[in-house]
Amino acid sequence: MFGLKYLKNVATLKLNPILCIGCGMCVMVCPHQVFMLVKTKAQIVAFNQCMECGGCARNCPTSAITVNAGVGCATAVIQGTLRGTAASCDCDSSTGGCCN
Repeated sequence: MFGLKYLKNVATLKLNPILCIGCGMCVMVCPHQVFMLVKTKAQIVAFNQCMECGGCARNCPTSAITVNAGVGCATAVIQGTLRGTAASCDCDSSTGGCCN
């Protein structure tokens, strides 16, 4: 995973297996292979790799996935890439900001 490290056990990602229909959209859109289809349902197999981009939740047709997307530096990196600008999460780089 490109040598990136995330804080362990802090992602807001949740999957409700009762609502999951096994369509596989989460597997297709997740950039860090957080999900896997096991039999007929999605499962979270790499929770700590979740960068909370929100792609899985936005593409889940049954709302089986929830995540507090739009937080932290993952969003700053995504927005910077989309806008063609540097990542900015309004951290103070002089104090070891989060996007350095």
